Amino acid sequence: MRSLRDVIRNSQLWRSVFRHAAPVDRRTRVAVILTNVFLHLHPVSISKHGLALSYTWCMGGITFFLFVVETVTGVLLMFYYRPTLEWAYADMTALRDVVSLGILRELHRWAAHAMVIAAMLHMYRVFLTGSYKPPREFNWVVGVLLLVLTLLLSFTGYLLPWDQLAIWAITVGSNMARATPLVGFEGPGASWLTVDGIDLITSASDARFGLLGERFVGEFTLNRFYVLHCVAIPLGAGLLMAIHFWRVRKDGGISGPL
Repeated sequence: MRSLRDVIRNSQLWRSVFRHAAPVDRRTRVAVILTNVFLHLHPVSISKHGLALSYTWCMGGITFFLFVVETVTGVLLMFYYRPTLEWAYADMTALRDVVSLGILRELHRWAAHAMVIAAMLHMYRVFLTGSYKPPREFNWVVGVLLLVLTLLLSFTGYLLPWDQLAIWAITVGSNMARATPLVGFEGPGASWLTVDGIDLITSASDARFGLLGERFVGEFTLNRFYVLHCVAIPLGAGLLMAIHFWRVRKDGGISGPL
């Protein structure tokens, strides 16, 4: 007489969900990983050094965990925040003093700082261990783009409290964009971009204006940074993270020590 466990495992419902036998040996473990939509991100086998914290530092995983924390707390904060000149600062003070679980804003802020640090340490570890070398050059470029997006997330989110510190910090940061080569109004090479004597790069069309949406930090800038911080940059970062994880698997997992 078959046991209840065998009856369940041989039922049509079980076999429609789990298409392979239990992963009790190397062959069945390989089959489960290669055919599972969630597990396929991981390599079939992992070398011992890939599990050693003294080698990996686990900074990549910590960065992804902090991104998840930022996403969850950010979505919850969006319920209590209005990106307008009249309400932005008032909503931030209400989150701090009035709203229940307003500590989520502090958690969001500190997780953002930690994410930047973790991403930089991850890039530093990858560089030290030579993980940017063939065949991992493409994934190194993806990682650099993710670091840039991480910095942009912090930069765009810095303005949302709409206090004096935020306004003047973005003013200084955007003035640096004005000196960007070729695309900044005051940057080197901007005067070369002319068509029939008409300058293509002006104070109303350079990188600073594209970043702020106007000549000075105002409501257009606040709305633009809100959309970038809450929608555009997180979607781009999520897409690149998926590619990054996939390439780690395709490249044979975490590279070995030099």
